[in-house]
Amino acid sequence: MAGLTSGRISRAQAGHRFPLGINTYCLRALNWPDDRLLHYAKDLGCDAVFLQDSRDPKAQEPVHWREVKDLAARLGLRLETGGSATLPATPDRFEERANYLRGQIRRAAAMGSPLVRTLLAGDRYVMPPGDTQQHIATMVRLLKSVRSLALDTGVKIAVEVHKDLLSWEFRELVEEAGTDFVGIYLDTGNPVFVMEHPLTTVETLGKYALTLHLRDSVVYEHPKGIAVQWVPLGEGTVDFKEIVARARELCPQVCIYSKPITGRPPQVLPVYDEQHWKRWFPRARSADFARFLALAKQGAPYDKPMVVEDLQGRAIPPHFLEAIQHQQRNHVERSFGYARETLGLGLKPSRG
Repeated sequence: MAGLTSGRISRAQAGHRFPLGINTYCLRALNWPDDRLLHYAKDLGCDAVFLQDSRDPKAQEPVHWREVKDLAARLGLRLETGGSATLPATPDRFEERANYLRGQIRRAAAMGSPLVRTLLAGDRYVMPPGDTQQHIATMVRLLKSVRSLALDTGVKIAVEVHKDLLSWEFRELVEEAGTDFVGIYLDTGNPVFVMEHPLTTVETLGKYALTLHLRDSVVYEHPKGIAVQWVPLGEGTVDFKEIVARARELCPQVCIYSKPITGRPPQVLPVYDEQHWKRWFPRARSADFARFLALAKQGAPYDKPMVVEDLQGRAIPPHFLEAIQHQQRNHVERSFGYARETLGLGLKPSRG
């Protein structure tokens, strides 16, 4: 496997340290083109960059893909990328979504990414009609329909741990689809929204991980249930020293990305509502929830300043945009510093 200049990092090169990068979605309000994002990652001291949900106007142009690949190589950055949700909303859209994933595989291959990100749906609550077993079966069938292209290009499909399935359901999906071409995009921020401790997620899915993204949350008891909110890395309830220690045992080959997504309000999970469990989590496991509840009992609301104006489904009001842009960059840099200085991540020496 070649060195950093070709975008690949071997375990021998990494030693006992994980290569460290940033996920560019965390800077979405700045609307930077891809080249500026890559230069920013280089200047920050990254070993890698995960180009997610690119805002570049040329993002879907094949010529641009080669340009990004070449720039990442010149900057000594490993590059990973991918697309968005793939699960068909209706049966008649199956082939449309399969073709979408094929396009993302080709794009990832052209950009030099060893994997392509995808996910089922944005949230459990927006899944198509049917139960989770049906959705897993549909996704497995869709993944198998693109298997030959994935193998031919050498690009593995990384299914993101999102707010849709429980960790053991993701394990079921990957094993049924085939671990020869499908793995996991391991994200520590989404499990709390399905009432799961991030450590449970890492322990269940670590051996399938193709990439690992660290996102912190405050998790705390609320009169109406359990509240969760994303915060900068190292400022929440989750013990990331423990997370990284388990990752060293289970997926030492991955690149780790700092992925703070902030500026959003707390969400209260109605864990005392029986109908909530019956409708959305009929297959939940009591031991896993007990571990999550124990995490909530340790937590408290976030007590540092935060501008809360990054609301999904709504454009940032113009008079808040500058504040959100400043906050996103500040939280990316704070989180990256914590990952490097406190968690001991990254191959490059600290800039002091």
